[in-house]
Amino acid sequence: QVQLVESGGGSVQAGGSLRLSCAASARTFSDYSMGWFRQAPGKGREFVAASWWSDRSASVAGPVKGRFTIARDNAKNTVYLQMNSLTPEDTAVYYCAGGVRGSGFKDWGQGTQVTVSS
Repeated sequence: QVQLVESGGGSVQAGGSLRLSCAASARTFSDYSMGWFRQAPGKGREFVAASWWSDRSASVAGPVKGRFTIARDNAKNTVYLQMNSLTPEDTAVYYCAGGVRGSGFKDWGQGTQVTVSS
């Protein structure tokens, strides 16, 4: 099991930017697929973005494509979520998740709140 610690959440006005970080305790971080999910009040958890261990490719969900970017620094055991052009609809608790190789996202962080005001 890997421990994940998110940081970088906060409050921002619409149109602003935030960068979330997720530090992992994994011994071989490069073997992990890492993802970001979010849960808005009264809604289910939804996929935001992922960085895949197998081919180092990235996936980004439709609602945030073109605004959010996922990146990882394997030397720092950290994955980032750069969020630009934020809207109030992006308000949610954002969770980092990880899983070794093809095991799926089994490990989760505690979440970090992002609030976007209009």
